[in-house]
Amino acid sequence: MLLLDFVRYHEHLTGTKIGCREGDCGACTVLVGELKGGRLHYRSVVSCLTALGNVQGKHVVTVEGINPEKGLNPLQQAICEEGGTQCGFCTPGFIVAMAGFCLGEAEPSYKNALAAVDGNICRCTGYKSIERALGRIVEMRQDAGPTEGPAPGRMAPKENAAGHAVDLGILPAYFKGIEGRLRGLMLEPNGVFVEKKGARFLGGGTDLYVQQHEKMVESEVDFLFNREGLKGIVSEGGRCVIGGAATVSDLMESPVIQRAFPRFDQYARLISSTPIRNIATLAGNFVNASPIGDLSIFFLALDAKLSLSDGGSVRELPLREFYLGYKVLNKSPDEFIEKISFDVPDADTLFHFEKVSKRTCLDIASVNTALRITVKGGVIEEAHLAAGGVGPVPAYLAKASSALRGRPLEEGLVLEASGIARGEIAPIGDARGTAEYKWLLLGQLIKAHFLTLFPDLEAEKLL
Repeated sequence: MLLLDFVRYHEHLTGTKIGCREGDCGACTVLVGELKGGRLHYRSVVSCLTALGNVQGKHVVTVEGINPEKGLNPLQQAICEEGGTQCGFCTPGFIVAMAGFCLGEAEPSYKNALAAVDGNICRCTGYKSIERALGRIVEMRQDAGPTEGPAPGRMAPKENAAGHAVDLGILPAYFKGIEGRLRGLMLEPNGVFVEKKGARFLGGGTDLYVQQHEKMVESEVDFLFNREGLKGIVSEGGRCVIGGAATVSDLMESPVIQRAFPRFDQYARLISSTPIRNIATLAGNFVNASPIGDLSIFFLALDAKLSLSDGGSVRELPLREFYLGYKVLNKSPDEFIEKISFDVPDADTLFHFEKVSKRTCLDIASVNTALRITVKGGVIEEAHLAAGGVGPVPAYLAKASSALRGRPLEEGLVLEASGIARGEIAPIGDARGTAEYKWLLLGQLIKAHFLTLFPDLEAEKLL
C-alpha cells in the first residue's frame, strides 16, 4: 500500500491531497522523520510514491500534524497574508514542504527555501506570492537565529532543529518529544519484515509505482529501502563504496561525494525534485534500466562496479556489462544491488555531467552524458564517456573513450571523439526530440564537457 492511501483512507487525514500520483505535483507531500546517527532527521517525500513499508519505525507528519492548537502557524499565516493560496488544493503540500525547510540543516537562505518547494506546483498563484511568503519565513529564521550556539542568521543547531522550530512557534510543542518516542519504539514480532523468496525487490519505488501501480499494491514485496547493510557512503582504499539503498539526497549530503565531485549539487538538481531525491535510490535507478537514467549515465562514466547479492553469495560486475538490451539486465530475479563502487578521482582526474531536457528541472532528458578524464602533462591517460537517450540502454561509449586515451588534448581530438561517439549510437525519434536532433545534441554536449573542464581550449575550433 502507498502511504498516501493509508493517510487518507485509513487515518482519514484528508489534508494530504491526491494529485498526479506520479510525484510531479507535490500535493501529497508529507514529512518523514527518522533517527540517523543518533539524532532526528526529517525529509519531505511524495506520499503517492512512498510504500507504507518504507516508513516503518519513522514519524510521518501530514499537514494536520503541524497545526497549532489555535489559529495559524507562521507558515500558514505568511501564505494567507501574501495571497499564496487561491483554490487551496496545492497549499497543504507547500506548507508541509516549508515546514521541512524549517526542520532542515541547511542555512536558512532564500535559495534553500526555494529548493525546499521545488517539488510543488500551483496552477493558480503564479508563484510570486508564494515566493514572498517564503521570503518572510527566511527573514523570521534569520532574525531569530539559533536558540543556542552561533550568532543570528546562522542555521539552527543540527541536534536541535525540531526544538528550534518549536521555539519559533513554527511547529507544535509535541515535536520536542518525537525523538524520545522513536527511541522507545520496540518492534513486536508482527512488525518485523520477513524475506520472501520470489517477492519483488523494492527500493524507493519512484518508478515502479508510476509504471506498475496496480501490480505493485497487490505484490509480495521485499523491502530494501531501510536495510542498514545497504546504506552508507564511504571511502575505502581509494575507492568510494555506496550502499544500493542510498538515495540521491544521501549522495548530495555525503562529504565523500562532495569532495570527489565539487559540482555534484549542481548536477543532482537536474534530477527530479527534492521530495523524490529523498526516496529515489541509486540501485533503483540502475535496475530501472531506463535508457536515459541520469545516475546510470553518471556512474557509467565513473566505470563503476556493482556488487550483486542473492542473499547468500555476492558477485561483482562492471556497470557497463549490466545492460544486455532494452530493460534486460545481467541479473537473476533473486539478485539485488548490494553496493556500488568506483575509483575516487585524484588531482589529475576531472568529471562533468550534462543534461538537456524540455524543462530544466523535474524532467526526463532528451540526451544526457558524462565524462571522466585523467590528463597528465597534456596527455589523456584515461577517459570514460557515457550517454543516455541515444539507444535502447544507457550507453558506455567504448570506442570514443578508447580514442581519447594516450593522445594529446587538443581541439582536433575532441572533434574526432565526438564523431566516433555519434557513430556508436542509434537514437530514435520520440516526444523528447527527433533522432537527428539527439545525434547532433550528443556531439555538442561532448564539446561542452571539454570546454567546461578545459577552458583553455578554443571554442571557435570546435564549431
